[in-house]
Amino acid sequence: MISKDLIAASSRPLILSLLSKKESYGYEIIKNIQELSDSNIIWKDGMLYPVLKKLCENGLVESEWKTIDGRKRKYYKITALGLEALRTEKSQWKIVNTTLNNIWGCSLCSD
Repeated sequence: MISKDLIAASSRPLILSLLSKKESYGYEIIKNIQELSDSNIIWKDGMLYPVLKKLCENGLVESEWKTIDGRKRKYYKITALGLEALRTEKSQWKIVNTTLNNIWGCSLCSD
């Protein structure tokens, strides 16, 4: 089980990364993260939507209601400012990852 602190810290770059590929709605974001993490990261609505709201308030993400196949959903897409923030996030996470790998003595740790 991954700690809540680590999940909270990684939620912003994870969401921005997904939205940089394509626009998406909340449930789809939750399912994509679960699938990409091999079910090691499982988000609930109560965790995702406050982060999405803050990303929208900060101008990193935009939302729009759409009806597709008779279902009305709020879709989110990354903005130019969000792409810039994602580049910064990637750089910072790469530094953290490299530092941990150096401490642990591995280049691609599998443990």
